[in-house]
Amino acid sequence: MSARVEHLTTSGVFALDGGEWQVDNNVWLVGDDEEVLVVDAPHDAAPVLEAVGGRRVVAVVCTHAHNDHVNAAPALAEATGAPVLLHPEDRVLWDMTHPGRAPDGELSDGQVLTVAGTELTVLHTPGHAPGAVCLYAPGLGVLFSGDTLFQGGPGATGRSYSDFPTIVASIRDRLLSLPPETVVHTGHGDSTTIGAEAPHLQEWIDRGH
Repeated sequence: MSARVEHLTTSGVFALDGGEWQVDNNVWLVGDDEEVLVVDAPHDAAPVLEAVGGRRVVAVVCTHAHNDHVNAAPALAEATGAPVLLHPEDRVLWDMTHPGRAPDGELSDGQVLTVAGTELTVLHTPGHAPGAVCLYAPGLGVLFSGDTLFQGGPGATGRSYSDFPTIVASIRDRLLSLPPETVVHTGHGDSTTIGAEAPHLQEWIDRGH
């Protein structure tokens, strides 16, 4: 059985720099009837565990460590025995939410994760956060972009540990070179494609200045 992509949405609070915002987060599961990989663990572990069912969780992969993407990661790991994986440059953000509880493993650029016979390549795409990553699964024709690329442009860069020129460079150099038909599954909101977003790069740059 080939891998498939499953989706659920959870709601909660994003908190940073003393502010709080109510947000809806996408959770993506990649796998088959036997095993699954979880992309981001926001807010509450219960709905994610319900979606996992009885399957083995290969890993809980954090696209970055803002609290609305990692709140439930330790609980999910405890319930499933799966490791929590995070790029080391996001430890400063992780430690704000989970002081004293380190991630179980590190993500690195070019690393390949495998679930249900499908390979996902880790792309380090800093800008929204220093350790932000995307996961590219060419066999499925999909990219899990976290908060790096959305329908309509780059992720936010107005808060601590983020940088607009850096996120634009990440998108330009690492993502827009992917096949245009690649479906982009985002951390919030609707999915898009590389081909739909690529023509607007200069508009984003002009808007960001």
